[in-house]
Amino acid sequence: MAPTIVPPPAIVLVEPQLGENIGTAARAMANFGVTDLRLVAPRDGWPNEKARAASSGASHVIDNARVFATLEEAIEDLVFVIATTRRPRDMTKRVEGPEDGLAELVRETSRGPTGILFGRERWGLQNEEVAQASIIVSFPVDPEFASLNIAQSVLLMSYEWRRVARDAPAAPPPDQPPATRAEVQGLWQHLVSLLKPSGYFRPEGMVDRMERNLLTTLSDAGWNQQQVRTLRGVLNHLTAKARPDDHKD
Repeated sequence: MAPTIVPPPAIVLVEPQLGENIGTAARAMANFGVTDLRLVAPRDGWPNEKARAASSGASHVIDNARVFATLEEAIEDLVFVIATTRRPRDMTKRVEGPEDGLAELVRETSRGPTGILFGRERWGLQNEEVAQASIIVSFPVDPEFASLNIAQSVLLMSYEWRRVARDAPAAPPPDQPPATRAEVQGLWQHLVSLLKPSGYFRPEGMVDRMERNLLTTLSDAGWNQQQVRTLRGVLNHLTAKARPDDHKD
């Protein structure tokens, strides 16, 4: 297999249940030179000997796997994130096929580290988790039998990454450092903290959905760090101007 100079994405498994599934996913990663495995709250804890046995020798992936309590912590350093899902989503998040989605991820690698999210064995990713990604990638599976297990999904995405990255030209570094997921999340939380007291999120039953839609919009914007800092500075200025003068009689 031809070498690639493009750094591979992190593989993020959200609340995986069975150690065997983690192990077979690690084996699929190792087949294509993808080694950064991140586990969000694995049900049976970590380390897991069943995962090691199922990895069929992909010990370097298992040994270097990192565990996080939340998805936000697992992706905070990433600048571009793909969410994998087969279910239609009630959101405006952009959906691409594997080829186009991985080609975009490879291009974004010049800006910083990237990642791919995979959901739980039984029901995948929640909408709140998908909202934190940059784009959705959906596989063109037969609608009569659309179910893929975690290892299959990881294998398909790792293969497509390797295929696209192998022929990708070297991209120039960005003019400005890109915003990480943590910085985008911080901008979203800042906006929510200002909008909530003003009554922007209404009616009551729509609050969660409106907050998620705002995060979806911010997550797909491709911000750099300076843009996020500028916007947060604007928000701070407007907040200060709107605050009553404590010294006014």
